[in-house]
Amino acid sequence: MLKIITCFKWVLDESDIKVAANGRDLILDRVGYKISDYDRNAIEEAVRLQEQYGGKVTAVTVGPPNARLSLKDALSRGPEEGLFIHDSAFKDLEPAQTAAVLAAAIESQGSYDLIICGEGSSDLYAQQVGPRLAEKLGLPAVTYVNKLSLEGNQLIAERRLEDGIEVVAVPLPALVTVLPEINTPRLPGLKQVLAAAKKPVISLTKSELSLDFAPSLQTIGIQAAATDRRRLKFGPEAEEIQKVVEALIREGVVS
Repeated sequence: MLKIITCFKWVLDESDIKVAANGRDLILDRVGYKISDYDRNAIEEAVRLQEQYGGKVTAVTVGPPNARLSLKDALSRGPEEGLFIHDSAFKDLEPAQTAAVLAAAIESQGSYDLIICGEGSSDLYAQQVGPRLAEKLGLPAVTYVNKLSLEGNQLIAERRLEDGIEVVAVPLPALVTVLPEINTPRLPGLKQVLAAAKKPVISLTKSELSLDFAPSLQTIGIQAAATDRRRLKFGPEAEEIQKVVEALIREGVVS
C-alpha cells in the first residue's frame, strides 16, 4: 500500500495583519492562523495521488501546543490521519531544526513511500525544510515540481525551471517540493469538516523523540515594508521634462 506523508505549517493569516497608523509596526492582536498556502497544494497533491493510486495519506506538522487547531483543517482536506509534533520550544524553529524534528518524527512511524512538502512557507519562505528533510532521511529530493505521477516503484516529476521544463524519474521512497501551479486545493465541505474531527491524530513531544536543543531563531520585531517617496513636482514645460529625466538618471531608474 502506498504511504504518503505530507508536511504543512501553521502560519499567521496575512489578511488579518494591520499596520499601525503612526508607524510601521504590525498589529497582531487579532490575527488568526491558517495552513500555509503552499502547503495546501502539498496536501492536495498527496490526496490526489492517493485517489489515483490508492494508499494512505498522513498529514504532519510541527509547532507549539496551540498548533493542534491546524489538524482539523488539514484532515478535512483528505488525509486519513495526522501526526502532531509539539512543544513550547517549537514556536520559533529555524529550517534546519524543523527538518530535524520532522525527520525524527517520521522515522519513528515506520516505513513510507513519498513525502510531499510545499516549496516554501507563507511566512518565512526559506525553501529549505524540504531539501534538508530529504538529506536527514537519506532520500532523493526533487524540487520545483508542477506535475507528478507514479510508474511502478518510480516517481515521475516535472520540474518548472527558469529556462524550461525538466522531467526526472527517481526511485521510491523520495521527497518532492511542489509549486502552487501543480493544483487547485479543494475547499472542504461541512461533511468533510465534521469527519475530520473523528480521524486519528498521533501526538509526539520533544522529549518522546529524544530531541535536545534550544530554539536558535528569535523574532525580535516585525515591521511593514516602507516605501520612500521623493514627492518631487514638475511642470509641463520642456525644461521641466528635462528635470524629470535627470532625476530618474540620478535614482538609477534609467541610464
